Amino acid sequence: MAVNLVNLEAVGKVYGTRALLDGLSLGVSEGDRIGVVGRNGDGKTTLIRILAKRETADEGRVTHAGGLRLGVLTQHDSLDPEATVRHEVVGDMADHEWAGSAKVRDVLTGLFGGLDLPGFPEGMDTVIGPLSGGERRRIALAKLLIAEQDLIVLDEPTNHLDVEGIAWLAGHLRARRSALVCVTHDRWFLDQVCTRMWDVQGGTVHEYDGGYSDYVFARAERERIAATEEARRQNLMRKELAWLRRGAPARTSKPRFRIEAANELIADVPPPRDSAELMRFAGSRLGKTVFDLEDVTVQAGRKVLLRQLTWQLGPGDRIGLVGVNGAGKTSLLRALEEAARSEGERQPAGGRIKVGRTVRLAYLSQEVAELDPSWRVLEAVEQVRSRVDLGKGREMTASQLCERFGFGKQRQWTPVGDLSGGERRRLQILRLLMDEPNVLFLDEPTNDLDIETLTQLEDVLDGWPGSLVVISHDRFFLERTTDRVHALMGDGTLRMLPRGVEEYLERRARMRAADQPAAPVAAPAAAAPQAGGSGGATGTSGTSGTAGGGERPKGAGLSRAAQKELQRIERQLDRIGDKEKQLHADIADNATDFARVAELDARLRELTTERDNLETRWLELAEDG
Repeated sequence: MAVNLVNLEAVGKVYGTRALLDGLSLGVSEGDRIGVVGRNGDGKTTLIRILAKRETADEGRVTHAGGLRLGVLTQHDSLDPEATVRHEVVGDMADHEWAGSAKVRDVLTGLFGGLDLPGFPEGMDTVIGPLSGGERRRIALAKLLIAEQDLIVLDEPTNHLDVEGIAWLAGHLRARRSALVCVTHDRWFLDQVCTRMWDVQGGTVHEYDGGYSDYVFARAERERIAATEEARRQNLMRKELAWLRRGAPARTSKPRFRIEAANELIADVPPPRDSAELMRFAGSRLGKTVFDLEDVTVQAGRKVLLRQLTWQLGPGDRIGLVGVNGAGKTSLLRALEEAARSEGERQPAGGRIKVGRTVRLAYLSQEVAELDPSWRVLEAVEQVRSRVDLGKGREMTASQLCERFGFGKQRQWTPVGDLSGGERRRLQILRLLMDEPNVLFLDEPTNDLDIETLTQLEDVLDGWPGSLVVISHDRFFLERTTDRVHALMGDGTLRMLPRGVEEYLERRARMRAADQPAAPVAAPAAAAPQAGGSGGATGTSGTSGTAGGGERPKGAGLSRAAQKELQRIERQLDRIGDKEKQLHADIADNATDFARVAELDARLRELTTERDNLETRWLELAEDG
């Protein structure tokens, strides 16, 4: 029987006149892996601080097992600014001791990219004081994970980690024997790590078995049966459930909830978006040209980030952009923004960016724009405009869109100066959408947003007709809102990855193992399509020269005609992937009808032959470049 580690009995906590926790009784036992979700301000952080005895409850009792070894990662570290990384992470251990420890090597390599801490000026002897908040947070996390713990409590552990770091952390936590309580808005991470969910809302906590996918199903089912939530929110949960069941197949190895019940619940829920219709609408708003890059070089100071990049962002493209920190993701978007704002007058260090005449760009940067703190929320939105056209005949008032993003009638009259960081982020996105852009750049849009707000944003973007580029370490958000993934590999190139983030992680692992730049772009693998299905983005594979300006990889000198043929082949491969997926499902559904199975299998072989021919042609074109 599992030993109980922490107990909360009738715990209450009040701030001002609001009860964040009301008569709450919970327990954490050995082996528990608990994810904590809920809206910003509903008490997630307060709950785990009380659980860890970092904050005192107003009423009730919190008890810890005797000798409990507890590790806590808060959103604000307590590192000594005068100390070195070595002192904080490995303490007084001699170099041969910590370097000989498999756990220490794994943590340092996973969080920092190597035992010598590449990126830190003095490696392990770097003084902590001058470091950024993200670097300090990784040091605090490394310090916690190296120690032996019975229970680990993490508050937003994926903040400031890139895609590789998040994937490593998920694997590390799965392999640990420690119990875990984790607050995060990263839904992919929750699905990978957690086996129970706590949903904090209205002063209480609803408990669910399983990870995030199971939680979405169970909550949608509970709301359907109880009929206590408003129809809009219930429909959003059903829509997200439909995405989880129909979307990227690599999310979980096997769905743990009842498939029959899930299918019944989503039977009348359409796909997240009609990509073909949105592409037609986007084409009418944008014309044929959005951004065309020819032999573009992007620099940050004297550092060359991208060299001789040829790439196209077309009407209706929905691109996810991933890459190592410092590879130039934000710099690329800023170069495009400067060209658009100056109507093509301001160009990068090398090459040329052609901007479509009808482009109306909105750029959500990582920095929250300062607004007059005396403005009310609704006033700040109406400063842009009072009504917005969301496409497909949908129109909303500023007040309606505010409600869509979690600003209820009363909250709309709150001064901007009284908003939390997450609420200001929401307001910033609102103001961008109210300006009716037809091209949208989102740089880390999920920062400070809770899961419920993320689903609201995803729902709005589902029907938004325009070209979209998203930089994010949130794999779920990328898969949910984009159709293709491009990656900056850190070697001066931008590449289209047919298999998305999984392919990026595989490439990065090979690069680290070989300790040399990645090989030239490979042909698309025969894999399941990216979320969004057919009719996705039309950008080229975007190969470029090497960072050092040496020999250009194959495909760098493609003609415009060859680039267009590559785009056509990529779209055909997407459609074939969709058809293959459907045929596999049909074969499973007709397993006892041998004649029908034979017919379906023949069609599947035809598609396989067609795909092989297309991939061969794709590789020939890349090699000819």
